[in-house]
Amino acid sequence: METAKPVPGAPTKAAAPAPAFDLVAALKSAAFSAIVTLGLGFPLLAYDTHPDISNALIVVPRWSWAIVAAVVVFAGRFLGLLLNARPRAAKRPQQLRVPSRGETLLKANLVWFALAALVAFPIVMLGLLGSGGSLKWINNYGIQILIYVMLGWGLNIVVGLAGLLDLGYVAFYAVGAYSYALLSTTYGLSFWICLPLAGILAAFWGMILGFPVLRLRGDYLAIVTLAFGEIIRIVLINWTDLTNGYAGIASIPRATFFGVPFVDDEGGFSRLFGIEYSPIQRTIFLFYVILALALLTNFVTLRLRRLPVGRAWEALREDEIACRSLGINTVNTKLTAFALGAMFGGFAGSFFAVRQGFVSPESFTFIESATILAIVVLGGMGSQIGVAIAATVLIGGTELLRELDFLKRIFGEGFDPVQYRMLIFGGGMVLMMIWRPRGIIATRQPSIFLKQRKAISSDMVKEGHG
Repeated sequence: METAKPVPGAPTKAAAPAPAFDLVAALKSAAFSAIVTLGLGFPLLAYDTHPDISNALIVVPRWSWAIVAAVVVFAGRFLGLLLNARPRAAKRPQQLRVPSRGETLLKANLVWFALAALVAFPIVMLGLLGSGGSLKWINNYGIQILIYVMLGWGLNIVVGLAGLLDLGYVAFYAVGAYSYALLSTTYGLSFWICLPLAGILAAFWGMILGFPVLRLRGDYLAIVTLAFGEIIRIVLINWTDLTNGYAGIASIPRATFFGVPFVDDEGGFSRLFGIEYSPIQRTIFLFYVILALALLTNFVTLRLRRLPVGRAWEALREDEIACRSLGINTVNTKLTAFALGAMFGGFAGSFFAVRQGFVSPESFTFIESATILAIVVLGGMGSQIGVAIAATVLIGGTELLRELDFLKRIFGEGFDPVQYRMLIFGGGMVLMMIWRPRGIIATRQPSIFLKQRKAISSDMVKEGHG
């Protein structure tokens, strides 16, 4: 029996009407969300604790904060349900638009424009704000963000490419930092010698972690890696003969310009090049060092993705059983992912130590691992650009909270926006998981392609089960 063919020009069948908005159900859902918010935020928002002059703990009630939070959540939930119930217009066919010459040029050279902007960033800040004003922007924003970009790209090898959930990545960060601190203070080795040694030692510890967890997947792998990170921190605290415990290691030698120190005397950097001495010269030099290390991490990762080992990582992420059936050695594949990811974490840790001049176990807590993992997940697992954007937003946004002192005029002199950075951070993660569960960058570039490179949806890429 032949089906009737549509007549050209005939009116198409109207779309099914959207379901009616249930006001009572929406109010119940919004009220339930408000009650949950009130319950969860009760100890944090309803009471403020601080010590008095005699060091006794004083509890000050502030129920208005908890009520305002509940009202905001109620309104947000209700508006969200109301917007979702609106009938959506049928999508119009997209008309092909020929991009202009400027748009084509910008898209083709976007990477080079971004790299040029990064290279010029310290010089521009120095010219606009001077030595004193630019120090904060170069150090707290530029260097700090690039450290987490490098850490995110290193963890992206393990989580994004190989699909191995790692909650203890901060351990390799700590190994790199303490490796440089101990080698430089004990044996007098320079930063340029300790940097590769710190990466090698961190990679070695990455393989040590990889061997016991070869048969673990999913939540079990996450628990073991979390425990590994805590073990490293506890060892750093209790092995006082080596690490000095909570007191940390101080007076770590500063990085030099290939043997030329940044000091105001004969043989210093400024005298060598005939320029006026300024303390910011060392900060600018450190900015370019971490920029070079981050670009090296990105370059190596992109090259490895196109090699057999990179394609083996992605095959392991998609389906480990199918990966084994193809003859891929999953043991070596997992160990290389852990070792290379740990190596870049060691590089970042070594740079952290030379930048701070002091390391202690307090700098390598679980919250650092959670932050790095959040950068990878929010940016889009497997996406290099997404990780860079997420690091800029999360770390740069946290630093921007320090600039919001004008809010004290609204909420009182005792209000400190920095104290609520984790609350804002958690709220942002919840919103991202609702509207963009695959991360900021929702497309992926395939490692290999036939005839034409074409971005694919991240829904077609598995996230791995560890």
